[in-house]
Amino acid sequence: MREEMARREAAELQRGHRRPRSPRGWGLLAALWLLAFYEPVVTEGHLRRKNLEFLFVRFSAWEFAGCDKLWAGLVTTLCHHVRRHFGALPLSVFHVLGSRPRFASGFSQREWVLKKGACLRLWGLLLVLAAGLAVLLVALLVPGVKEHRALKVVGSAAASLSGSSLLLGALSVLKNLVVSEKKKIERLTNSDRFAGQLGFMSKVRGEVEVLVDFLAFMEVFERRRLRVVLEITGLDLCYPEKAAGVFNAMATLLSDANAPFIFLLAVDPSVIVPCLEQAGCMRGLADNGYLYLSRAVSLPFSIPETGARSRLRSVQAAIQTREDLMYRIIAGNVAKSRGAGGVPGWKEADSEAVAWIHEAFRCLHDGSDVLSGYLPDNGASVRRIVNTVPITLRLLLHRSGGAGVASPRAAAAWVVLADRWPCRLSWTLQCLEDAGQSVPAPAPADAAGRSLWSIFRENAGELSALRQPLGKVLSLDGDPELFQAFLARDFPFSAAEAREFLGVTVNLDHSIRRQMGLLRGLGRL
Repeated sequence: MREEMARREAAELQRGHRRPRSPRGWGLLAALWLLAFYEPVVTEGHLRRKNLEFLFVRFSAWEFAGCDKLWAGLVTTLCHHVRRHFGALPLSVFHVLGSRPRFASGFSQREWVLKKGACLRLWGLLLVLAAGLAVLLVALLVPGVKEHRALKVVGSAAASLSGSSLLLGALSVLKNLVVSEKKKIERLTNSDRFAGQLGFMSKVRGEVEVLVDFLAFMEVFERRRLRVVLEITGLDLCYPEKAAGVFNAMATLLSDANAPFIFLLAVDPSVIVPCLEQAGCMRGLADNGYLYLSRAVSLPFSIPETGARSRLRSVQAAIQTREDLMYRIIAGNVAKSRGAGGVPGWKEADSEAVAWIHEAFRCLHDGSDVLSGYLPDNGASVRRIVNTVPITLRLLLHRSGGAGVASPRAAAAWVVLADRWPCRLSWTLQCLEDAGQSVPAPAPADAAGRSLWSIFRENAGELSALRQPLGKVLSLDGDPELFQAFLARDFPFSAAEAREFLGVTVNLDHSIRRQMGLLRGLGRL
């Protein structure tokens, strides 16, 4: 969007149009002068302008999840960013003296029309003030007129009335300068009578309308179109009623056909649809959440499957956040360069762990390694894997003492397996545990040499029979065909390797396995 802004700006300048201006420096004085004495006019030339400016507003719904009204947080964030972008003084003066642009009659190119009424009132007040002060000074200073009390009363009354009118205007500007739109809305929401305020929504709507009129004024002043882009994230982490309130606020802001707002709604439909259907305030409107989303969203964009190159970039970005590993390498190199004597113990073990961790990260980031093809598309899942691999390898080295330890690549593959298919892996491990406890017990050599895939395949029918009580856990798993390719072809873990990794597996919820064991036990009663 920023590239589009720059391209359109350059194209407008090449056409010979006037350069845009901003309300800063000398432009601030020009904006205040036009706000006070001129009325903006939307001409045909303004409608033909292609250059525009985007005002980006980031709204994380999770930050306002504790508010009674989440949508009020959206409106206050919008008001705060617009006020900060243009400055408090122009917006405060617009509250008192500004007016919404009107459309030109015919093909007139005049963008500013003098406010004759406002100018006449101002000149009238100044004349009355000057006349009142003159009469008052004459009544106070001229020797022969000092005794005429009527002149003093007339002069002081004229000066007081005109001066108070001018002072009230200045105080109104000062009040709006001190008390922002955000504070006004927060004051309304913090009131004890908030739930019973009948005109609350109308007051909020009034503040939004003033904001929209101000943006329309600034469009004519800056000689370009303005669009406020609100990026809404974290909505699928909030309660259903609050998520529905944000949708209502979006509908309120977009109710005006000329509203300069663009909403970028980043949500997971599988999470937000049940929220809309469960919200009490959406009964009858969002009984079908998918249908409601299709009506509310004008340009749906479902992020496509991540390619191999993008997935590797995500892994690299997650690895670069592990500053603790980089620090340990630098500190070790400094110690070696200074010739420091090595103390046996944790330093050697730590350096070995760092080397193993880097080898595991190299396998994850290597595009030619088959392991990189199993990485998830979700960036949060990639970061979770990158954060889990160092812990798993350190625990593995600590438990074994460095003897007979599986390779770093195998450990990284096990972490990926536990993250991508937690339900199927838990089921396989539970079946392996139950087989070892059965009577008569199988031969240790046969049990240790069996592959995890053969164990899963033998018990897949029983898992299918339990898909109703385990439905929510099964939804956590990735593609079943990839699971088969992972265990049967690319990483054929044996039962012995699984028992070795199970003691250091920290990214697998062991309560899932306990629930599966309980269901298997109940089924065999």
